[in-house]
Amino acid sequence: MKKLTPQAVLGYPVLALFVFISLLPLWMALKIGLTYPNDVYTSASSLLPSAYTPGNFLRVMGLPSTIELSAFRAAPIDFMLALRNSVIYTALTVAGQIFFSALAGYAFARMNFPGRNKLFFAFLAATMIPSVVLFIPNFVLIKQLGLLNSFAGLVAPTILMTPFAVFFLRQFFLSAPKELDEAARLEGASQFQIFWRIALPIQKGPIATLAILLSINSWNEFFWPFLVGRDPGVRVMAVALSDFMSQTGRGNPDWSGLMAAIMLSILPVIAMLIIFGRQIVESLQTSGLK
Repeated sequence: MKKLTPQAVLGYPVLALFVFISLLPLWMALKIGLTYPNDVYTSASSLLPSAYTPGNFLRVMGLPSTIELSAFRAAPIDFMLALRNSVIYTALTVAGQIFFSALAGYAFARMNFPGRNKLFFAFLAATMIPSVVLFIPNFVLIKQLGLLNSFAGLVAPTILMTPFAVFFLRQFFLSAPKELDEAARLEGASQFQIFWRIALPIQKGPIATLAILLSINSWNEFFWPFLVGRDPGVRVMAVALSDFMSQTGRGNPDWSGLMAAIMLSILPVIAMLIIFGRQIVESLQTSGLK
């Protein structure tokens, strides 16, 4: 049996405490989501609901439920439609960012052209510009193009690339063996063929990790979809949760329904982190990011 070191004896309880603190909000949201609406305040001091019910989850998904909300005003929001819209918005944004960022990252890492390094550092300097500064000009442009309340308007500002994604992929393209490019060039392959058939396939791990990071960021995006995607047909989950809260009674908010909807909205993110969490950490360590 392996003997525990003093550092491990002290570290495990501290780690357990941090895990408890991190998971407590999720557990409280789940607990309230499983609580009858009239019992939310009476069981507020307990970590367990006085009585369990799946009715809140059923009603926010639009399924028949036995819960009667006589004291609440049920908001006419289709959360399953919002969940579908979030999937579409995230998929379009992530697919576009990965493809175009991979092109830019490959060009900065493997192609020689005048001013390459200066252009790259100028590109990275864009990360110092607060995103809120860009909201107004982007909104004016999307409105003038007639793309409000459309998926095209939602994804337009971020579908091309982001400085982080370009830098992340550039680090891995720099570490790839150049002999593969030279061998392909001797066989008559064009620059794009080398990128598409050689450079890109060998970076499946980093690309998968970047896809997860971008997916989490896009899934949780609120302000831009709130500005340009208020129509129910394109309303994403984060905006639907905000609208649900604003449409419930001010005196008696529907906390149980809201927490049930929140738990449904974060299930995809939790699943990705559980399945691919180790891969994210390993790729970030390999790229040298802190």
